Order: sequence, then C-alpha cells, then structure tokens
Amino acid sequence: MDKDAFLKSFADQFDDTDPASITLDTKFKELEEWSSMVALMIIAMADENYNKKITGADLRESGTIGQLYERISSR
Repeated sequence: MDKDAFLKSFADQFDDTDPASITLDTKFKELEEWSSMVALMIIAMADENYNKKITGADLRESGTIGQLYERISSR
C-alpha cells in the first residue's frame, strides 16, 4: 500500500476540504468537514481500494492520517 495513493484516496473523501491541506500529519478528526458519514466513507475506501478492514475503533485510536495508514498497512 503506497502512502501517497492512500493520502490521495483519503483526501478524495472530502468535498470542501482542500486536498493540498491534507498530509500524513493531519489530525483528521479536527478537520471541519469530519463527520460520522466521512468516517464510514473512509472505512469503505479502505475496504474497496486496499482490501483492508478497519473499524470505528481504528479511527478513534488513530490521531493522524499517518497513524491510520500505519495501522491499516500493518494488516
């Protein structure tokens, strides 16, 4: 799983957030557009694009996009 591709896929889940402002260090839960719907879209994106199953707990326990990436890629 490529970090840059994951970051792009993650950023694509947001409609109004500038993709250039989203980095691996972004605290995604602090984004204005973050919601339970976006969380579900991230879970679906990980499953569809990377065949990786993540849970709400994975999202809750990850502070940044990079931490979420590491958690997913370790599976």
